[in-house]
Amino acid sequence: MSIRKCTKIVRGQSSVDGAGVHLQRVLGLKTVMDFDPFLLLDGFDSYDPKDYIKGFPWHPHRGIETVTYLLKGKIEHGDSLGNKGVIKYLECQWMTAGSGIIHQEMPLASDRMLGCQLWVNLPQSMKMTEPAYRDIKQKDIAVVEEEMATVRVLSGKYRSKEGAVKGDYVKVQYLDVELKPHSQWIYNETSNDQTLFLYLIEGSFAVDEDLMKFEERACAALMSSSSSHHNEFDEIIVKSGSNGARFFVIAAKPLNEPISWGGPIVMNTREELDLAFEELDNKTFIKHEKPLYL
Repeated sequence: MSIRKCTKIVRGQSSVDGAGVHLQRVLGLKTVMDFDPFLLLDGFDSYDPKDYIKGFPWHPHRGIETVTYLLKGKIEHGDSLGNKGVIKYLECQWMTAGSGIIHQEMPLASDRMLGCQLWVNLPQSMKMTEPAYRDIKQKDIAVVEEEMATVRVLSGKYRSKEGAVKGDYVKVQYLDVELKPHSQWIYNETSNDQTLFLYLIEGSFAVDEDLMKFEERACAALMSSSSSHHNEFDEIIVKSGSNGARFFVIAAKPLNEPISWGGPIVMNTREELDLAFEELDNKTFIKHEKPLYL
């Protein structure tokens, strides 16, 4: 079996978004082509509520899914129709913005705020689908205990364990892997035709054959297949450092579609993007009265 090589390391850059939230922007406009269908990845880790307490007040989304996963802390969320909820420790909100939603995300003061938000692009045929929420509780996340690792399955499948999300629009593999210090983990359950990357949120790791070159937290390692056969499953080898490693395995088939991106809205053409902002101005942005809860 061949080994997937690490072809790109993207290190998070300090940024401020929302009403003043300090975060690490790992994926964004410059990485869209390599990481398709994944648009954006923001990591956050702070012991100081002043870094995040102002949150992300009311803002629109269209054409994407947002996946917010917390390892520590709490985030209140709500939409303009009065739906409310709280994301807590080891919980995830998987939101399909689809045709349009206006919502807010407001972190609550905590001893530590640790997690990330991922944006998944929707295919052109599903850009205007009905908005939906999936609130994934800790009890909903399948856990696989291994000798050197604990693997939580948010979506997709791992060792026959099904994730809480099946992937109605883009079938995403999303694993949370907690690897013990000085340990090795081998993964070969994603086919070679999928974009696959590892996001290191805590500790340090080394990947593929260069197992002495350790990367520190807040980085994304893009793993590309060495084989041209898309139906094969090349291995990924991960080695943790002295403090272990906490990382996410994220994968999906690329869409290979044009992207027109303006702030919180991602469409396929400039005309579609302009129309979305025109509809925001004239109060016709919301197409469905109430998002689905799946």
